[in-house]
Amino acid sequence: MLALAALICAALFAGAALYVSFAEHPARMKLDDRAALTQWKPSYDRAAILQASLAILGGVLGAAAWYRWQGNWFWLAGGFVLFLNVPYTLLVVWSTNGKLKATELDQAGPETRALLVKWGNLHFVRTLLGLLAAALIARGLLP
Repeated sequence: MLALAALICAALFAGAALYVSFAEHPARMKLDDRAALTQWKPSYDRAAILQASLAILGGVLGAAAWYRWQGNWFWLAGGFVLFLNVPYTLLVVWSTNGKLKATELDQAGPETRALLVKWGNLHFVRTLLGLLAAALIARGLLP
């Protein structure tokens, strides 16, 4: 059950990240700079809570499944990769988030757009980490 719960967390994380990378962010980037920033701010705040929770919970569940059943390293690896989203966000993405959050809406311009493009690229790494984590945990569930 622990490994299945870890897989559910990883799959939900990956699905949310895929949606942002392939639907929400590209649509956002079709807006003018101010509107794009206006949409990004509340969207990021809400998504951050969801994705951080899934990354932490899924990471713990993957490690717990590995510990409980002694040795299915796919569960540990998947949980670790999923959890990597947390330090990656804090160490790599955080400064871009901070710059975007600090930008007043009436100050949005080409620099804001460049930051949003950068943010989209950085977010795509989280998407890949989520997909890899789900694949590793799912592999661990196979005989």
